[in-house]
Amino acid sequence: MPSDQPLDLSADAVTLTEQLVNIESVSHDEAAIADAVEEALRHLQHVTVNRRGNTVVARTDLGRDERVVIAGHIDTVPLNDNLPARREETPDGGILHGLGTCDMKGGDAVMLKLAADVTEPNRDITFIFYEAEEVDSVHNGLRKLAESDPDLVTADFAILMEPSNAAVEAGCQGTMRVDVRTTGERSHSARSWKGVNAIHKAAPVLARLNEYVARQPVIDGLTYHEGLNATGIRGGVAGNVIPDECVVEVNFRFAPDRSEADAEAFVRDFFEGFDVTVTDMAAGALPGLDRPAAQAFLAAVGGEAAPKFGWTDVARFTALGVPAVNFGPGDPMFAHKQDEHVPMEHITRCEQQLKAWLA
Repeated sequence: MPSDQPLDLSADAVTLTEQLVNIESVSHDEAAIADAVEEALRHLQHVTVNRRGNTVVARTDLGRDERVVIAGHIDTVPLNDNLPARREETPDGGILHGLGTCDMKGGDAVMLKLAADVTEPNRDITFIFYEAEEVDSVHNGLRKLAESDPDLVTADFAILMEPSNAAVEAGCQGTMRVDVRTTGERSHSARSWKGVNAIHKAAPVLARLNEYVARQPVIDGLTYHEGLNATGIRGGVAGNVIPDECVVEVNFRFAPDRSEADAEAFVRDFFEGFDVTVTDMAAGALPGLDRPAAQAFLAAVGGEAAPKFGWTDVARFTALGVPAVNFGPGDPMFAHKQDEHVPMEHITRCEQQLKAWLA
């Protein structure tokens, strides 16, 4: 149910969030919202606008000593009977319900308000509204932009407007998925002693996981908490056959002081004696809170940060040598849920704090 109304950058940030939410933008179908964002930004005289696919970039070029990137994705997960947007009055300021309110059109609305209202920022700003974050990395608009136009993502500091309860979550943990495989020999289950049961041989894998003690390193004053867990198990041929293969699927969430190579070495050592195949991996992101721009930002929004335990696109900025944090309205626990929503106060608070930092 896409909206054909233009975005009103003179509206308050909550209303602008509502307007964005009512433009359907499920991953791979972001053209309508990208058109609306581009049209709104092109009316601003103090920014230069570029578009790559359905990713829209707006930049100031005032010759400031620092440049900050503020980025947010414009796609959502598929609809789940949660459009159009709906307001709910509450004693603490109200809630906006609907697909994308939390993840992350509230953050996108804040970006648009900053682009419209902060015409003389104390730092140059690059706003990136990018496509296809909710799907495979090969489609990710931020990744594509970094490859095609690296100058457009170059900065001293980056803020990703992912939902973080309107507080700073610094860096992010890395993630790796592996298959831990055991093998046996098939036989008829009536003569099980003639075979070797691969599922039974997986018991030590589960025992090791059950005994795992999570590492909790402190980085830039933030305590990260690693995790190593079985997330799936597959095996079996038929109800009367002893299985000859079993695979335990394991996910390792590793702190950002480990490289991908370090993480893989740890997992292979942990499962020594078993066949381990890496199926997916993404590096984490160091918090970078020692950088002057990060310290100034922290001071402007309350002077405290928490570690990010999930993986976000801040890792892409870290790979480019740009320290980055997550800072956006909404509780990430409600992202992708049918009852997705965002406190309206989160939206206005993020807007006010960013304006204070930039103006």
